[in-house]
Amino acid sequence: MRYSREHKQETHARIVRKASVRLREKGAHGIGVADLMKEAGLTHGGFYAHFDSRDALVIEAFGYAIDRSIEHWRKLASDTAPDKRLATIIEAYLTPTHRDDPGHGCAVTSLGAEIARESPKTRRAFAAKTEQLIDLIADQIQDTPRKAARKQATSLLATMMGTLVLSRIAGSGEFSDEVLQAGKEAALARAAAMKPVAVKSVAKKARAKVN
Repeated sequence: MRYSREHKQETHARIVRKASVRLREKGAHGIGVADLMKEAGLTHGGFYAHFDSRDALVIEAFGYAIDRSIEHWRKLASDTAPDKRLATIIEAYLTPTHRDDPGHGCAVTSLGAEIARESPKTRRAFAAKTEQLIDLIADQIQDTPRKAARKQATSLLATMMGTLVLSRIAGSGEFSDEVLQAGKEAALARAAAMKPVAVKSVAKKARAKVN
């Protein structure tokens, strides 16, 4: 039976969505192609009608997950005052809910260590998507040259992701909560120090109006 192009596209998208969740839950090598296809309601034999290789699915599923994170962060930023955007992103990222639900969370923290051992093509795709997250954070850093903003954004993202990974290693008890809170406080302090020029500018304008 031949299916329409639209049907094939919808099926492809469903496989990617399902794989995106399962890969983050189980890891890049924690689940096989047969299981991924079964999760999507399809047979193992249909896999190569959609993907050239398992790596191709991993790359696409990872990209899908990162794109969802970027969309979420952009919405948070657009709904928040400029001087509070970084703090809002940090507060949304470093939560017990995110820690306890890797299947619907950040793909970098779930798969990063494994992807580092994958093929150069997979690592390049992973790095490119991670760089998009850094750029998004850099966009929220005010009154700072782009190169400096990217450096600060990279440092902040590393703090956030490292905190989430360590909190998951610690489990979900008191120690894990401690790690999550300590990392959040460190990230918020780092973010607050990133926009001193903007804060001073506002203060100067306020004083000018009074005088």
